[in-house]
Amino acid sequence: MVGEEGAFVLGWDEVLTEEELSTTLKVLCMSEEEFKEYKEQDGWEDDSEEEENSTLSNEALSRLKTPCKKLLYDSVLLTLESYGSDLKAEQDLLNNKEAYEKLSQREQQALHVRYGQKRILHQLLELVH
Repeated sequence: MVGEEGAFVLGWDEVLTEEELSTTLKVLCMSEEEFKEYKEQDGWEDDSEEEENSTLSNEALSRLKTPCKKLLYDSVLLTLESYGSDLKAEQDLLNNKEAYEKLSQREQQALHVRYGQKRILHQLLELVH
C-alpha cells in the first residue's frame, strides 16, 4: 500500500500520494470485522465515484473521521521526534546570520529542506488536531 519507501508525500495544499494514504487510513481504521470483509473481497473493487474523484486536500484532511485524524496526528509526532532538532531550533539557526554562514553550502541546503519538511508536518498537525 505504501510503496517501497514506506512514506507518504505531503505538499503545502494536499497529499501527493493520496491514493496510498487514503487506502492505508481506511485499512488501519477498520474494525476487525470490517478488515475480515475487506480481505475476503480482496480489497475494494467498486469504490464510489465520489471517493475516486476526491483529493486529500488540506480541507479534506481536516474533515477525516476522528480515528483517522488521531492516527495521522500520532504518526506526524513520531516523524517529528525522528529529527535531531525541532522546528524552532531550525528557525533560530536560519535567523542567526553568523551561525548560518558558518555552515557549508550543503549544510545550509539540508537546513532549508528540514525546515520545510517540519513546517509541512506542523501544518498537518494543526489540520488533524
